Amino acid sequence: MSKTLVIAEKPSVAQDIVRALTPVAGKFDKYEDHFENERYVVTSAVGHLVEIQAPEQYDVKRGKWSFAHLPVIPPHFDLKPVDKTKSRLAAVVKQAKRKDVTALINACDAGREGELIFRLIEQYAGGAKGGLGKPVQRLWLQSMTPQAIRDGFDSLRSDAQMRGLADAARSRSEADWLVGINGTRAMTAFNSQGGGFFLTTVGRVQTPTLSLVVEREEKIRKFVSRDYWEIHAGFAAQAGEYLGKWFDPQFKKSADPEARADRLWNAQAAQQIADAVRGKPATVTEEAKPSTQASPLLFDLTSLQREANGKFGFSAKTTLALAQALYEKHKALTYPRTDSRALPEDYLPTTRQTLEMLAGSGMGHLAPFARQALEKNYLRPTKRVFDNSKVSDHFAIIPTTQAPHGLSEAEQKLYDLVVRRFLAVFFPSAEYQITTRISTVTPTLPAARGSLPPEGARPGAGQVEQHHFKTEGKVLVKPGWLAIYGKEAAAETEDGKAGDKGQPLVAVQPGERPLAAQVAPKGLKTKPPARYNEATLLGAMESAGKQIDDEELRSAMQEKGLGTPATRAAIIEGLLTEKYMLREGRDLIATAKAFQLMTLLRGLEVNELCKAELTGEWEYKLAQMERGELSRAAFMQQIQAMTEKIVRKAKEYDRDNIPGDYATLASPCPNCGGVVKENYRRYACTGKDGGEGCGFSFGKSPAGRTFETAEAESLLRERRIGPLEGFRSKAGWPFTAEVTIVQDDEAPGRYKLEFDFGDDKAAEESGELVTFTDASLGPCPACGSPVHAHGSNYVCARAMPTAEQPQPSCNFKSGQVILQQPIARAQMEKLLASGKTDLLDKFISNRTRRAFKAHLVWDKEAGKVGFEFEQRESKYPARKAVATKTGAAPRSGTRATAKKTTKTATQTTPKAAGKTPSPALAAVIGDAPVTRPEAVKKLWEYIRAHNLQDPQDKRQIVADAKLRAVLGQDRIGMFGLAGALGAHLG
Repeated sequence: MSKTLVIAEKPSVAQDIVRALTPVAGKFDKYEDHFENERYVVTSAVGHLVEIQAPEQYDVKRGKWSFAHLPVIPPHFDLKPVDKTKSRLAAVVKQAKRKDVTALINACDAGREGELIFRLIEQYAGGAKGGLGKPVQRLWLQSMTPQAIRDGFDSLRSDAQMRGLADAARSRSEADWLVGINGTRAMTAFNSQGGGFFLTTVGRVQTPTLSLVVEREEKIRKFVSRDYWEIHAGFAAQAGEYLGKWFDPQFKKSADPEARADRLWNAQAAQQIADAVRGKPATVTEEAKPSTQASPLLFDLTSLQREANGKFGFSAKTTLALAQALYEKHKALTYPRTDSRALPEDYLPTTRQTLEMLAGSGMGHLAPFARQALEKNYLRPTKRVFDNSKVSDHFAIIPTTQAPHGLSEAEQKLYDLVVRRFLAVFFPSAEYQITTRISTVTPTLPAARGSLPPEGARPGAGQVEQHHFKTEGKVLVKPGWLAIYGKEAAAETEDGKAGDKGQPLVAVQPGERPLAAQVAPKGLKTKPPARYNEATLLGAMESAGKQIDDEELRSAMQEKGLGTPATRAAIIEGLLTEKYMLREGRDLIATAKAFQLMTLLRGLEVNELCKAELTGEWEYKLAQMERGELSRAAFMQQIQAMTEKIVRKAKEYDRDNIPGDYATLASPCPNCGGVVKENYRRYACTGKDGGEGCGFSFGKSPAGRTFETAEAESLLRERRIGPLEGFRSKAGWPFTAEVTIVQDDEAPGRYKLEFDFGDDKAAEESGELVTFTDASLGPCPACGSPVHAHGSNYVCARAMPTAEQPQPSCNFKSGQVILQQPIARAQMEKLLASGKTDLLDKFISNRTRRAFKAHLVWDKEAGKVGFEFEQRESKYPARKAVATKTGAAPRSGTRATAKKTTKTATQTTPKAAGKTPSPALAAVIGDAPVTRPEAVKKLWEYIRAHNLQDPQDKRQIVADAKLRAVLGQDRIGMFGLAGALGAHLG
């Protein structure tokens, strides 16, 4: 009997489908990787199981990243399994290839990414044929309730209906690959021309998004604050006092973006107006009119992320994860990855069921409003809520008919946010009475001659000028939907912007002339534009950087936005991970690395990655493709042309002439005292007159990490900075180090940058006396003397030459950064006091490059700080000790005898019997039997004693005659020492 294979995106969704189908399709048997009954086989991916790659003959490995190999534009893309999920892919493919499986149903998430996940799996399973050739249908779910799933199976979409979405999904994936791979390799090749490896990532959506943040930061940095004055008055009426603010009724907008009707740019003019009207009566005119305010629209994902960021500080990534959990796990919300803020016109009955569920729920703060909506028949088929033309593949995010249980605090907050908005759209508009009062004062004395600034010309001497003061009152007459928000109502307007907090005004009788009893100018300063936070950046991405406050216009721009609601959170997180941006509170701030990238792209005139609105056009074209209005071939041809342009521009441009807005450092050149200025690649001396310099310069981005201007200033002033994170070796591995400006031994009188890894004994051996200025962290575990922070280490006071003890007598020293894990002072204090730090979780293994957790402990036997790893409880019972044939004790590796162990920072191995050194090795370390770790230690002692580390790169050893006989070569890396010893330990 033939069966249909259902492929879901996640195991949890597969289980939900099985539970929903069981009542109508019969019981399912559960197997290791799938469920099965007589009609269906249900299995799942775990997100992406397959990814695209260039065919082998077109691929360029990182070691060959150069312009000679670019651009990479393969005629087609091969597929490869995602390494972490190969076994799951094999299980899904096995089911898809079964002979009794004659049809497939794509049950991945209902969107572009879900379509891509399924299409790539089906293509991979078909091998060279490019597909299995079995008919495909699409399960399109908006809700995960059992009934919604059954309804979805009753109305499966055909493969032809999904062709546009499938083409857009593949095109988006291939476009991102082409622009990302070629752009990143071209910019990395450009920035690495002077040597080293300066990874410079760019992306089709990532980089234009970054340009928004950089442009905003540039405006803030260039902003020059200006003083201005407002004039505030208190008017004494018979019924009491009211306040008013001076304004110019003749004001018209000008080229000055900071000009306002209520601003004066001259303190003297403001003071003269205040003096002229003080104590004078005012003529009052008043206009009162009713006003209404409708509730905000239902949430799409972007507006939900913005609201949650503003109210709770949730990141876009967090909000998406919470909404996804409420959709998948709790079945409490509809599909969250949507760009629609309306519901289908036939969704009225389901909406009523949702209101009935809420009305009968135990949510005491919301249930009464649901009951009110039902009792007063607020639920009507209005176009503002129910409109097919405003629904794309998914409708707005609303509660389902299923009441949630067991929500976390964060999930409950987000669920309440959605429920309140859902209820609010059906409630009546809020009604206000808005009163605008104009108090006009006519001074009895003429205005002073020449007292006003040129920006606001006033009547001259001998003329009497009227001065106008505005007072606005806003009184809530009927709360309407605002009743749902209670105390939050004042701030609950569209996108979380605070509403006007107008107050009722005291009455003024007809003909009454209140006196301007208190009048005073108030000095203020103009403010720069606010930095982006996640809420405002999401809004800017949605409208491709255009500042659009109007809800309808913003909705029209959505298709031309950067990315999609489902991808924007990941784009922001990616920029943070790549250190192009950093979070400061809720603000997002562009780093020096971001400014350097935008300087480069602008200099190369790669406008597609510099201008958000240009790349927004690509997203619009993908949306057209989804609707069948644009061919995939035409879109990919445009992407290919864009890619070729990016690479061509990078190839042709002279890297020393990139134009930009560069800084001038305050500290002088250490060589000649001249002015040090920034250019694209370096900070360079330009001489005392800003012309030809003495030749001193240092790179802006040593080992791929770009200095902030303040860091460059500090380095030039102090000659040392750090330790700093984010450097990358030539092989691309990250490392942490201090950076110093030192004399260049090969060019007397010149200076150069040098990394200091904190592992040399130059200070101890130089004899230069050290003075500790910081407070002691605690007693040295080796000798009891005070321990201080010094350079990149924590050291014992007796381990350095001091005035009290010129000859060091202790060797206690521990790095302030160990394997990329910063060791805070508080942790070192704890180690000195108790012998152990807290569990630290950011160590990076030099061997595996993986992060690991460990305590730092004082290892008294080894005489150094080492690691103690967290004990894990075994899920298996301890095995009984089994004696060996010789009656020996059980092996130390058995679980029965395993004990908590301490591992030193040098990761020494358990003690083993010593081996006899070869004659060549004995000439270096002596002829006593040694273990390999002991031999390595003695080698290092010899290397340091004879200054055999390369001063340019201290991880390289330059062999003398004795050491050359051991190593068989003139130079060797520090990690190659142990391997070279093997032939010399018999």
